[in-house]
Amino acid sequence: MLTHQSLIAVAALTIALGLLADRFGGAWGQPLVAVWAWALCGWLLYRHAGLRSRLVACLVIATAGEVVLSLAWGLYDYRLGNLPLFVPPGHVLLYWLGLQLADRLPGHLLVLTPWLALIAVTALALARLDWLGPPLLLLFFVCLRKGPAPRLYVTMFLLSLAMELWGTWLGNWTWRTSLPGLGWPVCNPPLAAGAFYCVLDVLSEVLCRRRPGVRPEGSRV
Repeated sequence: MLTHQSLIAVAALTIALGLLADRFGGAWGQPLVAVWAWALCGWLLYRHAGLRSRLVACLVIATAGEVVLSLAWGLYDYRLGNLPLFVPPGHVLLYWLGLQLADRLPGHLLVLTPWLALIAVTALALARLDWLGPPLLLLFFVCLRKGPAPRLYVTMFLLSLAMELWGTWLGNWTWRTSLPGLGWPVCNPPLAAGAFYCVLDVLSEVLCRRRPGVRPEGSRV
């Protein structure tokens, strides 16, 4: 039986090595990563009954978001032009990691991250390299101000940035150089892409709270 610390390590390695296997694993890479990611996602749902409703909400909302943002809007493209089957459970794994690590986030990162993000996003916008960053950063600040779990939002912001940098560097997916429909310049990846995960957390909690008698575990991080 895996300890809690081991499970955290397995989830993190699944994301990091799974993207590597998808990129360089040949024809079998993506299917095998998908099978493993779904199996681990299922184990988390089985093991964490108190978080189950929130993780399922994350799965549903994140999948819908992928369909809208990637397949419909074309904001970013996966390397095979599809929506890889490991992506929906991968969102759950990253979200679960954020829930486990939020309480361990050093206090200085909680304070510094918004300021550093503001400086970096402003610099990229003024350099005409990324105009999607400012509205995403505004979403991040709104979540920090109005949401119930600022420590979780900062944690997810940093985790998703690390994943975005890794995935785009490997070539698993690529953000469009201009925003479809508006033509704004967009970085690959936008540094404030983590705002999507903050919104995901807020929506997951709202969805869970609408179920009578359900109080999501970890809703106040």
